Amino acid sequence: MSQQAVAPRSARRLPHPAVVPLATLAAGVAAAAYLYRTDPHQSGHFLPRCPFNWLTGLLCPACGATRLAYDLLHGDPVRAFHENALVLALSPALAWMFGRWVVEGLRGRRWQPILRPRTQYTLLVVAVVWTIFRNVN
Repeated sequence: MSQQAVAPRSARRLPHPAVVPLATLAAGVAAAAYLYRTDPHQSGHFLPRCPFNWLTGLLCPACGATRLAYDLLHGDPVRAFHENALVLALSPALAWMFGRWVVEGLRGRRWQPILRPRTQYTLLVVAVVWTIFRNVN
């Protein structure tokens, strides 16, 4: 009777660096296809509700991003701006970071953005100020 040796967890082989970015891209395309045909401005659709909004009744920094994506998919950037101006303003940076993640994965390299503490604090302050501004107005 032969026994196969089980490699320790640290020695297990990781998937190719492109697997997770490409799977995320595929899931995003599928979600966009669903969202294109599902108007989040109308009730009765299978779309998740923001947990922060559900618990507090307040808008979080990302609330409105689903409606924003729907509006952009339908070529209405003005309406998208009114849904969530901060997420719209950050979209190019987020798209660049996602694109770089995919490209680096295809090149066989793992990529993870590194944000300096000052950048992290700035993003946190912007998110808090945006949340307060959205809920006061």
